[in-house]
Amino acid sequence: MSWWWAGAIGAAKKKFEEDEKKVEEDEAPRKHESVALIVGVTGIVGNSLAEILPLADTPGGPWKVYGVARRPRPSWNDDNPINYIRCDVLDRDDAQSKLSTLTDITHMFYVTWTKGSTEAENCEVNGKMLKNVLDAVIPNCPNLKHICLQTGRKHHMGPFEIHDKNHDPPYTEDLPRLNYINFYYTLEDILFEEVKKKEGLTWSVHRPGKIFGFSPYSMMNLVGTLCVYAAICKHEGKVLRYMGGESYAKNEAFNVSNGDVFKWKNFWKVLAEQFGVECGGYEEGQTLTLQELMKDKGSVWDEIVRENGLTPTKLEDVWLWWFGDIILGNESPLDTMNKSKEHGFLGFRNSKNSFISWIDKVKAYKIVP
Repeated sequence: MSWWWAGAIGAAKKKFEEDEKKVEEDEAPRKHESVALIVGVTGIVGNSLAEILPLADTPGGPWKVYGVARRPRPSWNDDNPINYIRCDVLDRDDAQSKLSTLTDITHMFYVTWTKGSTEAENCEVNGKMLKNVLDAVIPNCPNLKHICLQTGRKHHMGPFEIHDKNHDPPYTEDLPRLNYINFYYTLEDILFEEVKKKEGLTWSVHRPGKIFGFSPYSMMNLVGTLCVYAAICKHEGKVLRYMGGESYAKNEAFNVSNGDVFKWKNFWKVLAEQFGVECGGYEEGQTLTLQELMKDKGSVWDEIVRENGLTPTKLEDVWLWWFGDIILGNESPLDTMNKSKEHGFLGFRNSKNSFISWIDKVKAYKIVP
């Protein structure tokens, strides 16, 4: 059974090494049937794509992979067998000069974004980034077949500033857009318009909710944020306190995206066990936030990094307290996976095992002790 179907998390690097050894033994050059451009290769999804696509048994593969990111290639991404391209896609000239020459691309995965101070700014900046990439790629890639755009569940919930005006769950893909600006809508409109310019070019849009993964660079790396929080609690001998909201969903049955029942409060014990820290749970009547609990902890993090020989990082590089507070402090929304299942996407992950495996990866790359 293929590793990607079995869901063997963390097996990608080992599998690739086995494939490479087999190629060497056969003395046959690797032939790539598909060529991917991953825009946002150092993010949570981009980093996983860079691991998965080069494997021989990945559907459509083996793949040749170009990975694009704004910053220099980080050490924790070095193992991925890709062609790394440093490019600021917000700069139209930079995007043209570096991406228009990649004429063998067959598939594009757009999995990046940048955060503005308002949703209007999000629309402007993120729309410009996608347009710059499409203008460089579509006219110059004769074999381009498909563009995959990742947005997210905020398509149905709206941006963070209007989370109280979302659709009633469960969310289906055909719900009308909310009557509020949303940079996800901007990205979709740009994609729909640009694919018309090339006959036969297809697209897909993917709207995940919470994503478990590994990337110290990601602006929505919740696993990494919680790992840092747990590491600081352990270092200071403090209880791992849960900052979720009141319990309003007792004795109810839910359908959940991954097929198993998921609540963050049930994962708090798992997080505590992985770091050997006391699990404090939720304290009735107290409003806690990560931003409040973790303020002024920069020097504490420096001490943790130094004492444990970790990869040199500053606390501001690895924490996302505001994002953690939003996710943990709100009710978990529900969406339906019926359409995906009807189209044959039947895979799933055990959420608990996945959570633990990504914590292990954060530790393995010496981001946390």
